[in-house]
Amino acid sequence: MSRISTGAGAGRPERPRRRAAVALASVTAAAVGLSLLAGGTASAGPAASGPGPVVTRAALDPALVAGRGATVGFAEQEAENAVTDGTVIGPDRTAYTLPAEASGRRAVSLAPGQYVEFTLPAAADAITVRYSIPDAPGGGGITAPLDVAVNGKHRTTATLTSQYSWLYNQYPFTNDPNAGLLHPDYWVTECGCVPAATTPAPVFATPFRPSHFYDEQRLPLGRKYRAGDKVRLTAPAGSAASATTIDLLDSQLVGAPHVAVVAANVLAFGADPSGRRDSADAIDRAIAFARRTHLKVYIPPGTYQVNRHIIVDDVTIEGAGSWYTIIKGRQADLGSAHTGVGFYGKEAAAGGSRNVHLSGFAIEGDVRERVDTDQVNGVGGALSDSTVDGLYIHHTKVGLWFDGPMTNLRITDNVITDQIADGLNFHTGVTHSRVANNFVRNSGDDGLAMWSEKTGNANNTFDHNTVQTPVLANGIAIYGGTDNTVSNNLIADPIREGSAIQVGSRFGSEAFTGHLWITDNTTVRAGTFELNWKIGLGAIWFFALEKNIDADIRVTGDHFLDNTYNAIMLVSDWPVKDLYSITNVHFKDIRVDGTGTSVVSGRAAGSSTFENVDARNVGAVGVNNCGSFHFTPAGSEYSLTDLGGNDGGGTTGPWLAPWELPNTITCDDRPPVVTPPAPSAW
Repeated sequence: MSRISTGAGAGRPERPRRRAAVALASVTAAAVGLSLLAGGTASAGPAASGPGPVVTRAALDPALVAGRGATVGFAEQEAENAVTDGTVIGPDRTAYTLPAEASGRRAVSLAPGQYVEFTLPAAADAITVRYSIPDAPGGGGITAPLDVAVNGKHRTTATLTSQYSWLYNQYPFTNDPNAGLLHPDYWVTECGCVPAATTPAPVFATPFRPSHFYDEQRLPLGRKYRAGDKVRLTAPAGSAASATTIDLLDSQLVGAPHVAVVAANVLAFGADPSGRRDSADAIDRAIAFARRTHLKVYIPPGTYQVNRHIIVDDVTIEGAGSWYTIIKGRQADLGSAHTGVGFYGKEAAAGGSRNVHLSGFAIEGDVRERVDTDQVNGVGGALSDSTVDGLYIHHTKVGLWFDGPMTNLRITDNVITDQIADGLNFHTGVTHSRVANNFVRNSGDDGLAMWSEKTGNANNTFDHNTVQTPVLANGIAIYGGTDNTVSNNLIADPIREGSAIQVGSRFGSEAFTGHLWITDNTTVRAGTFELNWKIGLGAIWFFALEKNIDADIRVTGDHFLDNTYNAIMLVSDWPVKDLYSITNVHFKDIRVDGTGTSVVSGRAAGSSTFENVDARNVGAVGVNNCGSFHFTPAGSEYSLTDLGGNDGGGTTGPWLAPWELPNTITCDDRPPVVTPPAPSAW
């Protein structure tokens, strides 16, 4: 989603609407890019002994998030837990800083010549490195080497880049670190003014608001290594990067490529697996033939250059696996807009597409700036009665953006990383669809969103997904809709102007109706500093900006861990605080482990109920109740109902004490923050 500036008097840009024969599959055992590390099928044994591997999920002990989030094929290891002669940076949750955008809010900075070494926790033949290197002085990025060695040998050098990271300035951002304000006629919180209307005009240091620092690179190791083997990453002497920041390493055993024998193999239609020639037309021919002959399309291992949309309808397209089949394209200039690699259903206005099944390949885009009118998403259009499974989507604008009306779409087991905007968005009239077991990291906007603009989304589910480090906005956002469910997800480390979960009446969305279930999710290190309001947000926040929020909303079984500010927030923007309220919200069987401020922050008129909400390590008064800021003798305009079993608290006593009920004014507009301890077993 594009962001709305929420401070009083703040402005915002609106988001613009945007010959043929049956071919047998080629059989190959070579991975794309071949082997990076040459050798046999087994290692010579681990290197010298050292600390054992520390495996985490979202930088947490996996036991704390058991059963929640995506089940993935890789093991996450944070660099700060590895052996290094570099410098651990963080923790820090301040926006525009390297540690804040790192998983777990810490990383390792390597000067040239320094290293970080990971011990493999299980057999692996591939790794993913999440890293950051500096931008070029004038923007546009640099490249720098990273030496990779296993057990002190089998060395290779990877090439890192910052060409897809480093954005600056006001929304929708720029790649120029030296640019002046993009919108001097908008409210700027740093000066508390509208610069174009201010005399003398304020001066802002450049680069202004740098963000989106990290990228990731996948590296096949060329052979299988054993648990206990050592993977050392070294920033070599003479590197162009003054510092190479390593956030984490994911390691996995990829396995053999998938082979489809009875299929329309794109090689028979002229596709080039070397990536030197454009393969888009060849893939189109394979699709047309497959539809006539009722076959699937198979894309064998290779890198295929595609610089435009592939239109899909009533077709199954399978790759050899996302590590083997890579569809990669350049961003192409269309004059006032751009296009690029992507698989798109037909537009809803043209009837949409049906019976589309995409699986087992990677989409590597070339998006380096955010232009909201561009259709440069990995998967898009309208897809009904369709599936998207096992893709790796990287460097596109939005991983998957669907413009309905459309129905019965299943999005499963995908990895979506390093997007300029959202990870996935159900936009307008998406119904009876499910997003499950997907992994989203480093989205430039909402990780997963349902946006009911003009036509409501209904009966959809986001379940067992992991969303990490959304740079802007929320991990999961629901903007209006009917009878939707958010369940069993893991959301970690939102950075700015959003939080882990948002329920929002905004962006022209239809009203919430029926019910909304938010069930058995875990958030960690959530609750960002809202730039315009200059207050901390809740890990879950309800925002009534354009309509009342009054559907039956049940927040049940959720865990809110290590909250930077409050765990739960109900808020309405100041100009509409007397127009819209938030009611019929029910919290039950909740665990809150650590808050920088309160458990609940009420900054709107309305009401909610609480049952078996247990809290500990609470940094301020349990309920920070400001209501709609009228401070009437009758108390706050926000009321809480205690249904029993609400236990625990912090330094001020029970978090939900009788004296706070039903609507005692306890308003501290910007309470001091007490850093909570790290989460632990309940």
